[in-house]
Parts: sequence; C-alpha cells; structure tokens
Amino acid sequence: MKTPIVVSITGAAGQIGYSLLPRIASGLVFGSDQPVSLRLIEIEPGMKALAGVVMELNDCAFPLLESIEATSDLDTGFDGANWALLVGSVPRKAGMERKDLLGINGKIFVGQGQAIERSAADDVRVLVVGNPCNTNCLIAMKNAPGIPAERWHAMTRLDENRAKSALAEKAGCHNRDVTRLAIWGNHSSTLYPDFENALINGEPVSKSIPDTAWLEGDFIKNVQQRGAAIIAARGLSSAASAAHAALDTVMTLNSVTPADDWHSVAVASDGSYGVEEGLVCSFPTRSNSHKASIVQGVPMSEFGKSKFQLTVNELLEEKSMVSDLLPK
Repeated sequence: MKTPIVVSITGAAGQIGYSLLPRIASGLVFGSDQPVSLRLIEIEPGMKALAGVVMELNDCAFPLLESIEATSDLDTGFDGANWALLVGSVPRKAGMERKDLLGINGKIFVGQGQAIERSAADDVRVLVVGNPCNTNCLIAMKNAPGIPAERWHAMTRLDENRAKSALAEKAGCHNRDVTRLAIWGNHSSTLYPDFENALINGEPVSKSIPDTAWLEGDFIKNVQQRGAAIIAARGLSSAASAAHAALDTVMTLNSVTPADDWHSVAVASDGSYGVEEGLVCSFPTRSNSHKASIVQGVPMSEFGKSKFQLTVNELLEEKSMVSDLLPK
C-alpha cells in the first residue's frame, strides 16, 4: 500500500466541496491504488454541516480513504498537505461581479497562504477555486513566499470546458472532438476563449464553424457570462461543473499532457506574452506531471491580442485594488 496523499480542502461543507469529496475519496483523481487522507476545513459556523459530510464519507466505506480530519483551524487543516484545494470563499450572488468579492475574500486568502507555508508538506501544490480565483491565488501566493510560484494555480478549466461544449454544440460534434482550447487571462467576464487556435477533429474551428460573427460575438459573450446565466437559472452559482473542472485540473497537472494538446490553468506569469511577471494569469499550458509550463509561440491575431489585453488589464486593476494584502 502506498503512503497516503494528504489533500486539504477549504469550504469542505459547501456545494463544490460536497461534489469534490466522494470522487477524491474513491480513487478517481489520484489513482485506484493511492490512499488519501482528507483534511476538511470550514469556518466555525460550518462545522455542524461538515460533521454531516464526514458522516456521509464514512458511510461510503471507501477502501482508499485512509483518514478524515475536520477542523476550523488552518494549521491543522493544512498539516502535511500534498495538495491544497482552496474552495471556500463568499460565493458570487445575483448582480455581483467578481470585483465585488475582492474586498470580502482577499483577507481570507492572506491567512490561508500563511498557514500553507507554515504547515503543508514540502511538495505541496495549490489550486485556488474560490472567486475571484486569479487574484485570490495571487494574494495567497504572495503571503507564502517560501513556496515556489510554480506550485500555485487558479482554476480556468471550467471556462475551457464551457467553451468546448459551446463549440461542439454549434459544430454538431462531441465535446471530446474539441482540442487545444485555451482560456487566456482572468476567470471573469473578460476572459478570452481562444477559438482561433482551437481544433475540431484536428482541423481549425473555422472549418466546422465558418460563422465568424458568432465566434467573435455570441460565443465569447456566452462563455464569459455562463456563470451568471447559471445563477439566474438555479439561484445558486455553479457547483457540480466547478467541482468537475477542479478535479479535471488536478488530474491534468498530475499527468503528462499530449504534445498535440494543451489545457487552461492560471499560473504565475514568467513574462510570457508580455504579461507582468508574477501576475496569476490563464494561459495554454502543458504538464510533465509535476509542473505546468506555459506553451510558447501560440499565434494571436489582432482581435485575439485585443481581447487578451483587456483581461490582463483587469488582472492588473485587481492587483492594484488588493495591494495592501500583498507583502513587498
């Protein structure tokens, strides 16, 4: 039996956490021979609900679930963590933009970053899901300077999945036929889903979808506004699809990406594509199973460049708005 992987999850009693946990505990994410120890973190008012979640996990009798620790203490929760999924944050409600969440959620991620640096395992990797995830990731990362920047990630895989589904529906194909779909920039209403470099059955998207006006208009707008549309429809923010995208991200980062494909995740910029170094921005990436690297040399039209610059500008604006939370 392998040594258990320690996975810490904040907001573990919330909707996304509730969807994540059984799939992690079952072995789907880390492998059918890999035991998992869960550290489930909640704020104090959520501990009663978390106790119920723990009861359900126990009732599943997962063979690979080695242990469960439920806590509201960050150092206990991140103790020995090999993976930290930062899901917990105040959710976006109807009429709210992600910018509205900066002041509310930013301080949460200061404490989480500091606790991860104090308590997590030496090889810890972090995925930030709680919104606004790019800037929350930046805040946590900057408050954990001892952890290499390459181990910090923010989730834009949900946007990639949404974009693939939209292209597949328009083209009359399956979403598995859509590859090399990159999300550039911020996980927000300014994100840029790059249809120009995406492929459908190995061919440029324009061959299956010659409607340029739709691609440059409704396609982008609908992907950008999909989260708001789900809130309008169900009265709550995305949960099942967000959990699925988070697990997609972890599994992709733990695997070797095929040479003819790439996936979207926000990482600390190394200066590629003119993005300020250290800014947490979504790029097309490939993983070697240990580290996500930004794919170089992806061409952009003037249209694509203008869309990308808009979303990078928003990230810079968000960074300036939380400057008091970023240690110099």
